[in-house]
Amino acid sequence: MAAQRVAMRNIKECLRLKFEGGLSHEKIARALQLSKGAVSKYVTAASETGLEWAALAALDEVALAATLLPTAKVRHTRGERVLPDLLTIHRELRRKGVTLQLLWEEYVAAHPEQPTYRYTQFVDHYGRYASTLKRSMRQQQRAGEKLFIDYAGPTQPVIDPATGEISRAYIFVAALGASNYTYACATRGGEPRWTG
Repeated sequence: MAAQRVAMRNIKECLRLKFEGGLSHEKIARALQLSKGAVSKYVTAASETGLEWAALAALDEVALAATLLPTAKVRHTRGERVLPDLLTIHRELRRKGVTLQLLWEEYVAAHPEQPTYRYTQFVDHYGRYASTLKRSMRQQQRAGEKLFIDYAGPTQPVIDPATGEISRAYIFVAALGASNYTYACATRGGEPRWTG
C-alpha cells in the first residue's frame, strides 16, 4: 500500500509545533494524525537545511516543498512559474565567481518547457528569502581606527606590451572602516607596492 501524501500545511504545522512549541514527536504525531516516523522525517529534513524556524516559516508552501523535499516533483499548472531553489542559490553564492545572473541563467536553462521568472523577479524572490536568514551584528567603526586589507578575487592576466609575456597580477585592496575609502592596486607577487 502506498504511503498517504501529507499536505504541506500539515508539514509546516509539524515544524511549528516542534521548533516553536517544543513538543515531542509523539505529541505532534497525535495532534496532526501522523506517524512518529513521518514527524521525524520532516523535522530531520528541516534541520538538514540549516535554516532556522523563522526562515522556514516565511516560505510559502511551494518554496517549503522545494526546500524540504528537493527530489519531489512539484506540479505546476499552466501559467504558474517554477519557483527557484532558494536554498541551493544561497549556498552557490558562497562559491568564488558565482553571481545571481549566472544562477538565473542556469535556472532558466534547467526548465526549458516550463514558465520561469525573469531576472528581476528571480532576484526579488532570493532577496526576500535572504532577508529571513540569520542576521549578523552590525559593526560600528570609529574614523581612522581600522584598516581592512585583503587580496580580491582571482588573479588577472597582464600582458607586457614589449615582450608579449603574460603574467598574473594580484589585486590588493584596502578600505578604511568608517568611511569606506578604498585603495586598490595590482601587484606582481603577493606584496603590494605603495605608490604614495
